[in-house]
Amino acid sequence: MGKPAVDYSLYLVTDSTRPILGDRSLESVVEQALRGGVTLVQLREKTADTAELISVARGLHAITRRYNVPLLINDRVDVALAVGCEGVHIGQDDMDLSTARKLLGPDAIIGVTASTVDEALRACEGGADYLGIGTVYATPTKTNTKNIIGTAGVRDILGKIAEAGYDTRTVCIGGINESNVQRILFQSADPRKGLDGVAVVSAIMAASDPEAAARKLLELVKSPPAFQADLRSAGSDIADAPSLVALAPSVVRRVHETTPLSHNMTNLVVQNFAANVALAVGASPIMAGYGEEAPDLCKLGGALVINMGSVDPAGLANYLKALRAYNLAGRPVVYDPVGAGATSLRRETVKTILASGYLDVIKGNEGEIRTVLGDSQEQQRGVDSSSTLNAAQKARVVRALAAREKNVVVMTGRTDFVSDGARTFAVENGHEYLGLVTGTGCTLGTAISAAVAPRQTDRLAAVIAAILHFEIAAEVAAERPDVRGPGTFVPAFLDELYRIRQATAAGDHSWLQRAKVARVE
Repeated sequence: MGKPAVDYSLYLVTDSTRPILGDRSLESVVEQALRGGVTLVQLREKTADTAELISVARGLHAITRRYNVPLLINDRVDVALAVGCEGVHIGQDDMDLSTARKLLGPDAIIGVTASTVDEALRACEGGADYLGIGTVYATPTKTNTKNIIGTAGVRDILGKIAEAGYDTRTVCIGGINESNVQRILFQSADPRKGLDGVAVVSAIMAASDPEAAARKLLELVKSPPAFQADLRSAGSDIADAPSLVALAPSVVRRVHETTPLSHNMTNLVVQNFAANVALAVGASPIMAGYGEEAPDLCKLGGALVINMGSVDPAGLANYLKALRAYNLAGRPVVYDPVGAGATSLRRETVKTILASGYLDVIKGNEGEIRTVLGDSQEQQRGVDSSSTLNAAQKARVVRALAAREKNVVVMTGRTDFVSDGARTFAVENGHEYLGLVTGTGCTLGTAISAAVAPRQTDRLAAVIAAILHFEIAAEVAAERPDVRGPGTFVPAFLDELYRIRQATAAGDHSWLQRAKVARVE
């Protein structure tokens, strides 16, 4: 008969517990999911006795065969043999792979759970048909997880599999749903090997309409995420600083012409200043901290700024609602992890936000960026950051974080470092007055949001354009005779942001002669 061909795109793992299944029948929910496009089903029943499990498995197998979809049994080789289904999935604490293969034969599909590189390589060497990699993120449907590995852990395993020369198929599992599936597939992929699909539980099993939920998930799995668009756009192959800087006028002009929405979720101290900066650079600001508004606001073609100035349970819940809405709409998100290392609560909030959505740009000072990367446990003093790294070390930090998150990272300071994980640049513009005015760092995020909103220019180029617009305006403002300190600097700074935009729209790019940008890696 031979081993059946398997499509791993959308792998359903069942859960018949009452909080997930409710009073619905398992067979009904699985059949609805199959109608929606589920490509592989695993029956997972941890508490049923053998006779009951065989009965349930036979009923499910009759359904899956009608849809020509394989049925696997979790852990129980004996049940798979009794039912005659297509295979099993075994964990690290279950029957060993070689014994399962001897019992089931060469044509059975056997998958193995792997949460470490060693586990993955052993399973590949042993002849596993596929790996179930995870747990990606925490989930209430599986509480006995050894560890949470995140997308970085998945990517590390995929890279080591490819490096060892194995072509074993792979899915990941753990906390996957409609709002994050595209981001997980994107961020998990190693250049040499990507995932073949995703395994989901509650996103389908607990859905009010399992068929619609499966159909939407399969559509997302098989289509590229919108946030990849500006990673492949004009300029994405530019490696030298002068050519990248030359794109800045087109970015500034596009903001001027399109007036993109800049949706700021930020603290009260900064809101007025952020709104004025947005207007000065040509964007349309809205200061809306309530997450329930995000599904409507994200449809207006703008970008979201999450500024973690204030951290409390209600604020975090609003951030996450907005993040999911903008991700689903394919709109850009700029994240400013203000004071990330100041308290354990802020560090945990950073982890939650990273796990909950895709962030197009992460912007922060040295301490904040190191906290997000996870290479520093040093406590910050509020939003201030003392520098302990040299230029080469800073460049490596931003490159490492950008490569891990597959986005653009900005580390601000006397010299700014900007990277997309492949290209890293230093920007030496700006003025010391920026450090003497509350909210200038936060409002740089606002300027960046306007620049990346159109998604028509290489994202790295757009971010650098926004930084240059912002910091050169500060230099020009500080040199004005009417500016005598931070107090008189602020209105002059807003004036110069506006003047640079107007000049650029009129074809005058002379302000860029001040640009100090250099490739560092």
